[in-house]
This record gives sequence, structure tokens and C-alpha cells, in this order.
Amino acid sequence: MARPALSKDTTVCISLAARPTNIGTRFHNYLYEQLGLDFLYKAFSTSDIAAAIGGVRALGIRGVSVSMPFKQDVLGLVDHVEPSARAINAVNTVVNDAGVLTASNTDYLAIEQLIESHGLVPDATVLLCGSGGMASAVGTAFRDSGFQSGVVIARNPVAGPALAERLGYRWRPHVGGATASIVINATPIGMAGAAEERDSPFGETAIAAADTVFDVVAVPAETPLIAAGRAAGKRVITGAEVIALQAAEQFARYTGVRPSAEQVAEAAAFSRGT
Repeated sequence: MARPALSKDTTVCISLAARPTNIGTRFHNYLYEQLGLDFLYKAFSTSDIAAAIGGVRALGIRGVSVSMPFKQDVLGLVDHVEPSARAINAVNTVVNDAGVLTASNTDYLAIEQLIESHGLVPDATVLLCGSGGMASAVGTAFRDSGFQSGVVIARNPVAGPALAERLGYRWRPHVGGATASIVINATPIGMAGAAEERDSPFGETAIAAADTVFDVVAVPAETPLIAAGRAAGKRVITGAEVIALQAAEQFARYTGVRPSAEQVAEAAAFSRGT
């Protein structure tokens, strides 16, 4: 089924990020084409998030995917905040209904699904690296899924302890010799184009002690941390899995159409160029 020709009536959705990638653009536009929907998706970067959200209202843009570093800034720029975003004080999805903007967090929903699908059990211990919006989504999803024993690793002496306290976890400024059953990276470390793209937040000791290695970084899918986890024979959960699940939920909210698991898998493979 072909997508209708672009016209003045085509519905537009966008993403806003400091370092936009082609993943979301390819994912959404692939599904628009497959499902014959008169939608167009385009990625943008901005240095003025307030003006960008104002443009969403003014231009009637239907949906917005919000990435770092804007996930918390958007909270004060919308009309309604759903519990998924309010609970973690971070937004990754905005839906525009005739100028009324509603924010949610599909990262949180995706992490919940991955915890279940990978069979992670709540008595496992957690080491979570990061203190930003994604770390908050990940930590809250784990906490709400029953994981009570965790440590937040964050250099930020304000955000790190604050996130740890909210989750009921402990805080450390550095990994040091800390270990846990599940190690999670929710920082830009290992991200393509980042200053630390060749680095891993966890060393050999932490990886060797873990059962599961989880990296939310989506580009590349095979980050240094994921590669180290595979080499050590650990269960790995990749950022590519996170972004596919959260994007599918965004897609449904924007269009009113929920793609099948097979269509999501095809779109995810296409978005990664595989």
C-alpha cells in the first residue's frame, strides 16, 4: 500500500534533539509508506526549545519526539502531562490535538516491556549509569517493576543523589568497584558522534559480575558496552530495542494506527539500514 502523494493536507510529525539521527525518520516514514498513511516525519535540531514548541502549536504539527537535552524543558511548555512523564519528570512524546499539547514518556513504557520480555527478575541488583531524562525513565521503570536494590552512578552531585533518593536507590559518583546483576548505561557514553563514543561506562569487573548488560544508546546499536557484554557471554539489551518499542508507541499515538510486531521489526531493521 503506497503512501498518498504529499500535499497541503499531509500531516507532519517531527523530532527535536541536540544530535538528531535518521533512525526515527526512517522508522516512521517506512511505516507511513507500508500502511498508506498521509503523514510525513522529519528530524530537527534546535537551540530554542520554547520557540520550537511554539512552532508546533502554530503550524499544527501533529506529533513530536523529544530527545536529549530537551526532555525536562518541555514539561513547562505543554498543556497536559500524562503520568508516564510526570512520574519521571521527563517527556519524550508530545501529541498536538488542535493546539492542545499532551506530553507522555514512551521510553518508560518501552523499558517496562523489555524488562518483561527479557525475563528480568525483581530480586536482581541494578547499577544505573546516568541522571538525566532517560536515566530517570529507566530507573523508574525498574523501580516500578519491583527492582528495589539499585545504585545510581552519576557524576552530577545534585541530579545523581536526587534521582537515587527518588528511586530509593543509593548514589555513587563513580563506578569504582561496584557490581550488580544488571548494569545499565543511560548516558551518551558510547554514542556515535559523542566525545566518549569509543568508551564504556562500565569496566571489565562490572561486566564480568553482571548477568545482563543494557545500553540505551541506539546509535550505534553495537556500542562498546554491548560489544563487551556479548564478548563476555552476557544477556544484552540494546538501545535499538528501546527505540523501536518507544517509536512504535509514538507512532500509534500520532496516527491512531498500531502497527503489528512484524511491521515494527521491519521498520526497526530499515531504520538501522539492515
